[in-house]
Amino acid sequence: MKKKILYTLLVLLIAFILFAVYTVNNPKSPLQTAVYSENGKEITITYSSPFKNGRLIFGSEADSALVLYDKYWRTGANRHTMLKTNSDLIFGNNTLPKGEYSLYSVPGNHTWDITFNSTNAYFGISQPDSEMDLFTISVPSSTIEESVEQLTFDFISSNSESSNLSTSIRLRWDLTEILIPFN
Repeated sequence: MKKKILYTLLVLLIAFILFAVYTVNNPKSPLQTAVYSENGKEITITYSSPFKNGRLIFGSEADSALVLYDKYWRTGANRHTMLKTNSDLIFGNNTLPKGEYSLYSVPGNHTWDITFNSTNAYFGISQPDSEMDLFTISVPSSTIEESVEQLTFDFISSNSESSNLSTSIRLRWDLTEILIPFN
């Protein structure tokens, strides 16, 4: 009888471990990387990229939106979005020294607040310690015509035909796009 219980517990333990390994290796919001490499600057943004899956993405709590306006968002899923740079970057009047930082946001209907935080903790369930915030910038959001199914970060360089701005980090999801210009 004891052997039967031990074998059952062993099978359950193995099943749990296999499930955990499968979940880590096949997340619903896969880990993505956006890379920029020009003029000696190398920037990497690492983020977990959730899918729309028919949900309302940005909006109010009353509308049952996934990401609420005027509330902290880790700007991705599962873990904080991380930005790593090999050189200083200038965002407006703020300088981000070379290094690795977490990036989080407070989305709004017309503008977003983007905060760069010096923590490199990877789990984004709670808002990072505000004492570790380096600076926050506000950027306008715009509506795009074609829905983007999966959260996507990329870069638009000043050479891009689709942009007359300086180089920017671009975030797109559902019908929302924001550009975060930097030098």
